[in-house]
Amino acid sequence: MRRTLPAILAGLSLALLAAAGARNADSQNGNYKSAQNGEVRQSPPPMLDEGGSFRVDAYPLYPPELAAGDGRQETSAYCAMCHSTRYITMQPPLPAATWEAEVNKMNKTFGANIPPAVTEKIIRYLVAHYTPKPQ
Repeated sequence: MRRTLPAILAGLSLALLAAAGARNADSQNGNYKSAQNGEVRQSPPPMLDEGGSFRVDAYPLYPPELAAGDGRQETSAYCAMCHSTRYITMQPPLPAATWEAEVNKMNKTFGANIPPAVTEKIIRYLVAHYTPKPQ
């Protein structure tokens, strides 16, 4: 057995080399280096009609209107410093406690730095206009 093990290993090595050679047989020899390093070649843009008329308008933005009421201006001013007022209008009607928690989270966790008197006014506004209405 000791005499056949080196022969087996030698045969196995030759088989692995042959398999690697067959795998690389599909590749082609050549210089694959870019002729001009750092340059990206692109096809030229299509020729546009000389008589054509082209216009690009601004993307329409539709900021949501907050409900009219006392505190609307403060809510819009302080809340829109960090995010769109759409965050308010897209919410389902939330209970008063949830609005209070959200405004306090903006102050304490996210550092909104809203004065305490304005914070109370914003909470009262949100509770008055964005809580579930009794049926």
